[in-house]
Amino acid sequence: MIIDMSYWTRVFNRILYVVFILLGLVVALKLSVFYLPFLIAFIIYLMMEPAIKWIMRKTNATRKTSSIIIFLLVSLIILGGLTWAIFTLFSEASNLLQELNTYIEKAYALFQNLLQNADFGKIKLPDEIQTILQNSTGDILGTVSQWIRNFLNGLIDVVTSIPTIAIYFSITVIALYFICVDKIYILDQIEHHLPKTWVMRVGKHLRDLTKTLGGYLKAEATLVFVSFIISLIGLYILKFTGFAIEFPLLIAIGIGFVDALPILGSGTVMIPWAIICAINGDLRLGIAIIILFIIMSIVRQFLEPRIVSKNIGVHPLFTLIAMYTGFRFLGILGMLIGPIIFIILKNIFATFIDGGVMKTIFDRR
Repeated sequence: MIIDMSYWTRVFNRILYVVFILLGLVVALKLSVFYLPFLIAFIIYLMMEPAIKWIMRKTNATRKTSSIIIFLLVSLIILGGLTWAIFTLFSEASNLLQELNTYIEKAYALFQNLLQNADFGKIKLPDEIQTILQNSTGDILGTVSQWIRNFLNGLIDVVTSIPTIAIYFSITVIALYFICVDKIYILDQIEHHLPKTWVMRVGKHLRDLTKTLGGYLKAEATLVFVSFIISLIGLYILKFTGFAIEFPLLIAIGIGFVDALPILGSGTVMIPWAIICAINGDLRLGIAIIILFIIMSIVRQFLEPRIVSKNIGVHPLFTLIAMYTGFRFLGILGMLIGPIIFIILKNIFATFIDGGVMKTIFDRR
């Protein structure tokens, strides 16, 4: 039997290429976490760039002047929002920690009442199953309570780390200034220090990745931010008009986070919340939450076609798999990061995917 060494060499090279790309992606993700202030600055810059170009067109100002104007406005907004968020989050998280046991007891009593009033005879559940359902309620709520407690304690630790926040904020702001003002110089330096073939290949991948992932993230970030602002304003209006809303900022952050998750959305939180309020006797609050959810949905449906330029071509099943994989490796945050990594891999290995992964690697051509 004659072994075709040229064929297996090609296969080995293709596999090696995939392995190096995956290792490079892992290293890039690690570096992204390590250099998080610079990554945040770059993301903010991407959102500022259209405004900088708009001022340059309208006023004929130089890029440096336009960048400084937008930079000052954005820095003031970020500083003001961060200051308000720190004090509000600390206050709400502390209050929720103190009252958490009361809320858990109310939830336990509500679930027990629902189970006792449920007519299990119609669905013919055995007595053993009914007993397990009633006994497991306390365990589930205890686990949820511990998750919430750990999250709130971690949030308070972060919020009260003022020196650390100040250092991160300062570095992010300074990096943002240099990226905006010296964009051309930075690009020239990168091209000067890298081989021409690398610049061409990496530049092509970066352009494609920016077009797909960058456009998708900017669009989703805009939509999530709009949903967060609407929910925050709506919840504060409900609070000031006498509704039982005690932690509007924390709830709005939770709604925004869930809204950022593909497949899910703000309705995953708001609809069950409204139903529980109605069952618990506060029908007015339940209706108000549903109205707020409808407003958010209408605004999102109006903005989404105008902001999202095109579909990224990822089937919901694969998005769900990416969310689950991210959750298994990174926890709750992984549900958000998983689909993003999947989109990056899909873009990098577009040639392999279009031709069939195994066919492309083991094809004899």
